[in-house]
Amino acid sequence: MAKTSTTTGRAPLPVSKDKGRILSVRGSVVDVRFDHPLPPIHTILKAGEEGRVVIEVQSQLNHNSVRGMALTPTQGLARGMAVENTGAPLKAPVGKGILSRMFNVFGQPIDQREPPEEVKWRSVHQPPPPLNRRLTRPEVFETGIKLIDVLAPLERGGKAGLFGGAGVGKTVLLTEMIHNMVGRHEGVSIFCGIGERCREGEELYREMKEAGVLDNMVLAFGQMNQLPGNRFRIGHTALTMAEYFRDDEHQDVLLLIDNIFRFIQAGMEVSGLMGQMPSRLGYQPTMSTELSKLEERIANTDSGAITSIQAVYVPADDLTDPAAVHTFSHLSASIVLSRKRASEGLYPAIDPLQSNSKMATPGIIGERHYELAQEIRRTMAQYDELKDIIAMLGLEQLSADDRKVVNRARRLERFFTQPFFTTERFTNIKGASVSLEDALNGCERILNDEFHDYPESALYMIGTVEEVKEKKGEEKERKEEE
Repeated sequence: MAKTSTTTGRAPLPVSKDKGRILSVRGSVVDVRFDHPLPPIHTILKAGEEGRVVIEVQSQLNHNSVRGMALTPTQGLARGMAVENTGAPLKAPVGKGILSRMFNVFGQPIDQREPPEEVKWRSVHQPPPPLNRRLTRPEVFETGIKLIDVLAPLERGGKAGLFGGAGVGKTVLLTEMIHNMVGRHEGVSIFCGIGERCREGEELYREMKEAGVLDNMVLAFGQMNQLPGNRFRIGHTALTMAEYFRDDEHQDVLLLIDNIFRFIQAGMEVSGLMGQMPSRLGYQPTMSTELSKLEERIANTDSGAITSIQAVYVPADDLTDPAAVHTFSHLSASIVLSRKRASEGLYPAIDPLQSNSKMATPGIIGERHYELAQEIRRTMAQYDELKDIIAMLGLEQLSADDRKVVNRARRLERFFTQPFFTTERFTNIKGASVSLEDALNGCERILNDEFHDYPESALYMIGTVEEVKEKKGEEKERKEEE
């Protein structure tokens, strides 16, 4: 028979629930002894005053003890203290009541409002949808960002990655996509911040509220200062919420994750704390499995689709880093951000030659779009090869054909820049969302040398190509006034 708690000021724990005793506390790793059958892996244990310390079972050490990872700070724990076995895994709230709210990993609101009403609680550990429920019909997902829609189109129900080092614009691009897509697509958006700064969460919440799109959004945050176990599970919490809207409400869901590298990093910390031998470059040996458990749940099914866009921090801008390589394998589109383009002021700083999409085939996007994309890539690649010659000998030493290629490529580079709604207050340039048809028409006209006589700057930071003539007219008027 389980003993009841005699701690002063606390109601006795239910007799039906097993209780254990703490054997050791090493940072956020806690070993617990049970005289009863051991709790299964992923079971939540509670310890400390009022059960404030939450521990998730990670492994069973022997027939009477388990090792767990604390999801909350372990201050105040000591050997011999009682531990309550809740008998259940970590759970997330689901239901329409979670819309317009911000949650932590435990499903508790962190937006200074009352807890949501009429919600159900579901385990964050769910299996991926079976193959017979998945839809394989490819469908393009427009973003309103020219360079992405033309060269690396996203897939509805697919996974896209934004790869880049620190400070090249991953979060800004992700925020712009939220702004464009919430207005353009019916459905629910879920933002998952893994190991991000609390400042970014507060800014995003305020911006979404001001833009009037918060009613169809849910935000989940595992902050940078929180324990690795907490950051490691926030992705599963957000995904459980997304699955509810896809499977129960039959809605399309846009899941934005910033940053998936922090998920891998949290897994690496958990693995190291648990005493596992590291693999290449210090990463955990189970990285591939852990990432797959999360990524395989993001799918397009017969009841709805979860379309995911994930920011991926690339350590030291090295795309061969194991974290980037393992993430690449799950994605249908890879958008690579370039520090060199950012330094040249070409925003969004997307590398057109390294970015690619599995959707960019004639059977999916159509012959015209495919041929235009290939011609753009050829022009950009030729310009890239000619840059060294231009640097050494100058543009005048190139042949007439090569000069034409350079002119087209430089105009395309500037046409692919775009003013963002989310950066209006910094740039004082009105944001623009451009349809795929307008973007393709602009590229086609540039490749046909229609803007050969226009200065390159006329194509910089515009929406549709029609704005070039307006810009030129404004400059002419200004000169006449002067």
